Amino acid sequence: MDGELGDFLRSRRARIQPEEVGLPSYGRRRVPGLRREEVAQLAGVSVDYYIRLEQGRGPSVSDAVLDAVARVLRLDAAEHEYLRVVARPPRRTADPDPAFPWVRPAVQLLLDGMDRNPAYVLDHRMNALAWNPLADALLGFSGVPRADRNLVRRAFLDPDSRALYPDWEEVAEQTVAHLRLKAGHHPDDPAVAELVAEVSARSPEFRRMWASHLVKPCDNGVKRLRHPVAGLLTLPYETLTIPSAEDQTIVAYAPDPDSETADRLTMLASWKAPTTATIN
Repeated sequence: MDGELGDFLRSRRARIQPEEVGLPSYGRRRVPGLRREEVAQLAGVSVDYYIRLEQGRGPSVSDAVLDAVARVLRLDAAEHEYLRVVARPPRRTADPDPAFPWVRPAVQLLLDGMDRNPAYVLDHRMNALAWNPLADALLGFSGVPRADRNLVRRAFLDPDSRALYPDWEEVAEQTVAHLRLKAGHHPDDPAVAELVAEVSARSPEFRRMWASHLVKPCDNGVKRLRHPVAGLLTLPYETLTIPSAEDQTIVAYAPDPDSETADRLTMLASWKAPTTATIN
């Protein structure tokens, strides 16, 4: 994640033309968008200060300055949060298991109690750590190696992912945007760096999307899945943070009980014998 702050700010400067913020544009520019000097002027800081910020040499930068830069660059709420995180990286202790954190048994019991809703636990690296039987029937977490339970690898390296997700491009962009946001909170996590390096080397689409610095949480929404047995499913989802493990979230699909998707999930649940599984 070295240089992430500078890359992010440059990508956001490039989105804004001088005339959009009331500045004159003098002919052709060497780089698209705003210059560093213009951002500094509009944010009310010195050019040297802003340059040091882009170079990652401003660990004591204030909220007021970051808020001003966010305003100038027209960052949305997720991008604003990301700017604060990468400008002032949090200090964290290492996980006991750096690759796959432990999920408390009570969380697994909660998942199992959601018998009509596919639900699973993700960590900040987008590894599936635990799941209930219906999520397993839907996404096939059990019986595959740990590495194949990572949703980034699945989206970009699994040849079946484009058939599973009719809206693959949208799902892929959401996956990248969520991973980058989470990675900002863990700048020194070697597992995240290794994941990004691996998928970048093997997927041109991932390289393109990662280079665009997409930043967006996947807190809720709707996904369409085309399951080989259940057919096309329209699945609203919600994510819930586990207070005792802030880097773990429960992802739960919650279709309307009277919908065709709910009926198909009931069929899917009866088709596959229930098997509770976690990585632990």
